[in-house]
Amino acid sequence: MKIYLIALGAGLLAGFVYSLLGVRSPAPPVVALIGLAGILLGEQIVPIAKRLSDRAELARYVRDNCAPQILGTPTPPAEHDS
Repeated sequence: MKIYLIALGAGLLAGFVYSLLGVRSPAPPVVALIGLAGILLGEQIVPIAKRLSDRAELARYVRDNCAPQILGTPTPPAEHDS
Protein backbone atom coordinates (compact mmCIF):
# COMPACT_ATOMS: atom_id res chain seq x y z
CA MET A 1 0.00 0.00 0.00
CA LYS A 2 2.92 2.34 0.80
CA ILE A 3 4.24 2.19 -2.81
CA TYR A 4 0.82 3.31 -4.08
CA LEU A 5 0.81 6.30 -1.76
CA ILE A 6 4.31 7.22 -2.90
CA ALA A 7 3.20 6.91 -6.54
CA LEU A 8 0.17 9.09 -5.83
CA GLY A 9 2.40 11.68 -4.14
CA ALA A 10 4.77 11.68 -7.12
CA GLY A 11 1.82 12.13 -9.46
CA LEU A 12 0.53 15.03 -7.40
CA LEU A 13 3.98 16.61 -7.45
CA ALA A 14 4.18 16.20 -11.25
CA GLY A 15 0.72 17.77 -11.58
CA PHE A 16 1.84 20.69 -9.43
CA VAL A 17 4.94 21.22 -11.58
CA TYR A 18 2.83 20.97 -14.77
CA SER A 19 0.55 23.65 -13.35
CA LEU A 20 3.48 25.94 -12.54
CA LEU A 21 4.84 25.46 -16.07
CA GLY A 22 1.43 26.14 -17.62
CA VAL A 23 1.27 22.72 -19.30
CA ARG A 24 -2.17 21.18 -19.48
CA SER A 25 -2.63 17.66 -18.21
CA PRO A 26 -2.69 15.22 -19.84
CA ALA A 27 0.40 16.66 -21.41
CA PRO A 28 0.88 16.74 -25.16
CA PRO A 29 2.67 13.52 -26.25
CA VAL A 30 6.07 15.11 -26.89
CA VAL A 31 6.08 16.88 -23.53
CA ALA A 32 5.03 13.67 -21.77
CA LEU A 33 7.73 11.62 -23.48
CA ILE A 34 10.41 14.17 -22.65
CA GLY A 35 9.22 14.14 -19.04
CA LEU A 36 9.36 10.34 -18.90
CA ALA A 37 12.86 10.39 -20.38
CA GLY A 38 13.86 12.86 -17.68
CA ILE A 39 12.47 10.56 -15.00
CA LEU A 40 14.38 7.57 -16.39
CA LEU A 41 17.62 9.52 -16.63
CA GLY A 42 17.12 11.28 -13.31
CA GLU A 43 16.80 8.10 -11.30
CA GLN A 44 20.22 7.02 -12.57
CA ILE A 45 22.05 10.17 -11.39
CA VAL A 46 22.67 9.20 -7.75
CA PRO A 47 24.07 5.69 -8.44
CA ILE A 48 26.27 7.07 -11.22
CA ALA A 49 27.54 9.91 -9.01
CA LYS A 50 28.50 7.36 -6.34
CA ARG A 51 30.62 5.47 -8.89
CA LEU A 52 32.41 8.40 -10.54
CA SER A 53 35.65 7.74 -8.67
CA ASP A 54 36.01 4.25 -10.21
CA ARG A 55 35.68 4.49 -14.02
CA ALA A 56 35.61 0.72 -14.58
CA GLU A 57 32.86 0.29 -11.98
CA LEU A 58 30.95 3.22 -13.53
CA ALA A 59 31.13 1.72 -17.02
CA ARG A 60 30.03 -1.67 -15.71
CA TYR A 61 27.12 -0.11 -13.78
CA VAL A 62 25.92 1.91 -16.78
CA ARG A 63 26.15 -1.11 -19.08
CA ASP A 64 24.44 -3.52 -16.70
CA ASN A 65 21.86 -1.31 -14.96
CA CYS A 66 21.23 2.02 -16.67
CA ALA A 67 21.24 1.03 -20.33
CA PRO A 68 18.70 -1.82 -19.99
CA GLN A 69 16.29 0.34 -18.02
CA ILE A 70 16.54 3.38 -20.28
CA LEU A 71 16.75 1.53 -23.61
CA GLY A 72 14.39 -1.30 -22.68
CA THR A 73 16.90 -4.03 -23.41
CA PRO A 74 17.08 -7.26 -21.40
CA THR A 75 19.42 -7.21 -18.43
CA PRO A 76 22.52 -9.36 -19.12
CA PRO A 77 23.41 -12.02 -16.56
CA ALA A 78 25.78 -10.80 -13.85
CA GLU A 79 29.40 -11.82 -14.21
CA HIS A 80 31.17 -12.94 -11.06
CA ASP A 81 34.93 -12.73 -10.68
CA SER A 82 36.31 -15.80 -8.91
